[in-house]
Amino acid sequence: MAEDDDKGGGPREPNTPREYRMAELATLAGLPVRTLRFYRERKLLPPPRREGRIAWYDDTHLARLRTISALLDRGHTLSGIAELAEAFDHGREVGDLLGLGEPTEETPVRLTPEALADAFGAEATAENLATALDLGYLGTDGVDIVHISRRLLEGSAALVREGVPLAEVLRAGRTLRDHAEALADLFTTLLATTGPHTPEDIRRLRPLARSMVQAELSLALDRRLNQEP
Repeated sequence: MAEDDDKGGGPREPNTPREYRMAELATLAGLPVRTLRFYRERKLLPPPRREGRIAWYDDTHLARLRTISALLDRGHTLSGIAELAEAFDHGREVGDLLGLGEPTEETPVRLTPEALADAFGAEATAENLATALDLGYLGTDGVDIVHISRRLLEGSAALVREGVPLAEVLRAGRTLRDHAEALADLFTTLLATTGPHTPEDIRRLRPLARSMVQAELSLALDRRLNQEP
């Protein structure tokens, strides 16, 4: 009997990750074994762990299968899903994006690929999500996708609902990132004029800097409104 058709699961130590043979994985995912083989051939699934001639699959594979089914239900093609899978497989882990410490004001959001598809609709293309991964908006954490900021996620989704293409939103996000870095440099340089400063000094400066930036942005938008016919 071929190893992929063996339904039996091997003995496991307590608290070790669950592993499955292909037949058991297919049953859990509600799919025929031939469909799993097809997905594996199309490289929609990460390679299994090999133990001799036996292939072992885990909950990462099960989550990927459920994601594929959800995306197919939402109208995505297998080719598009394969591109998404490749983008996420090569994405950075969220820990690398957040650095050594958690952000103090921004709240990361855990998402499934189907939740992203629901948030951005047809704009959730492989190209756009790969751009978001490159920009650092999205990272991976095991089987989860994490957006680094709830406010950025909600703002981006709102702009897409207003009819702005997601590619343009991401392009604007990159520009905004550059301006934000320049503003951060501006305020930390101001702080440096008083002498050596510590991370705690920057934390105390944060609400003041945010308030001044928001006020200037509000005034700038007022000027744009007054220029409109």
